[in-house]
Amino acid sequence: MSVLSGKKVLLGITGGIAAYKTPLLVRALVKKGAEVKVVMTPSALDFVTPLTLATLSQNPVVSSFTAEGNSDHLQWNNHVELALWADLFLVAPATSNTVSSMAQARCNNLLLACYLSAQCPIYIAPAMDLDMYAHPANKANMEKLARFGNFIFPAQEGFLASGLEGKGRMMEPDDIVVSLEENLQERVPLNGKTVLITAGPTYEAIDPVRFIGNHSSGKMGFALAEEAAKLGAKVILIAGPTALSTQHTNIILHPVVSAADMHAAVFSHYANVDIAIASAAVADFRPILSADQKIKKQTGLAEIQLTETIDILAQMGKEKKQQFLLGFALETENELENANGKCARKNLDAIVLNSLNDTDAGFGGFQNKITYIRKDTSLVAFDLKPKTAVAKDIFTQILKAL
Repeated sequence: MSVLSGKKVLLGITGGIAAYKTPLLVRALVKKGAEVKVVMTPSALDFVTPLTLATLSQNPVVSSFTAEGNSDHLQWNNHVELALWADLFLVAPATSNTVSSMAQARCNNLLLACYLSAQCPIYIAPAMDLDMYAHPANKANMEKLARFGNFIFPAQEGFLASGLEGKGRMMEPDDIVVSLEENLQERVPLNGKTVLITAGPTYEAIDPVRFIGNHSSGKMGFALAEEAAKLGAKVILIAGPTALSTQHTNIILHPVVSAADMHAAVFSHYANVDIAIASAAVADFRPILSADQKIKKQTGLAEIQLTETIDILAQMGKEKKQQFLLGFALETENELENANGKCARKNLDAIVLNSLNDTDAGFGGFQNKITYIRKDTSLVAFDLKPKTAVAKDIFTQILKAL
């Protein structure tokens, strides 16, 4: 899966001949899984039609501060809203006029207003004639934009619209997308890190068809795995029985059944990971004896003798070296006290507390309500949210600690 998948890309198109390539750029971004919105300068309308770009992006294209239509019912195109929507802003092609305006903060069209309001990474693909591209003023403007933190795609050599041949062509759309992916991969905070996550329940066999387990669905652990992968990490996901599947190609799924299986899988990887998150609901007990054949109803089952399963998280805490170790605590009473006790007892860096007393949170559902507790007992409480949003909150806290 591309690092562009799920990204919101605002594409700014200015009035240069290279604008004719932008439909290919939109299509390439969409194929990578990005959502694209297009903002054009008025002069760009002479080179490529908004209808083409709107069709390929599946979003309206804007080029002025007000939407066209009845003058009595003009609609404001909010540049701040557009800029804050974007995960990244790509200006391609960027003409000499636009590069100069960006460098000098001249705001004379909607695209430039979006640029000056943007809080996201900004990428600029200049396109102009060779003497114009080489002019000291243009060079100074591009160097200035680079100092501001903008990423400049170098212009390419080739035939130019003037009939001359040299440096000034906009980088080809497919090459822009590849360069975007490479740059975004370098920017993600967990690039080069390995994250181990346990998820779901474990099943402890009574006989070949019956087991001791719990109601964990694995949704929280899988959401954490997807979020870690989006942040650039290689993810080792060790999951008990669940119907869930992974989406991101950075996730390696290791299915297990019992606590013993999970223990073996965890410690075959644990020494080499940077972050470990134990979100699995591992069964605390297992039958001492497990029947080889199905126990018949008429035979009866007077009792099941139980013994404790191995405490995976406690061993992770004992063997912890460089890893950041996060545990989970599902409580029904004395919640903060019990969670803090577990965090200290098991040598965790932090613990996530969820309560069975919170309506619509916890096992099985799509939402969770958590309290993130650090080992110094300081905490952050969050509202009820979808588990995908909870995963983002958890990694925000982890990244602050790192």
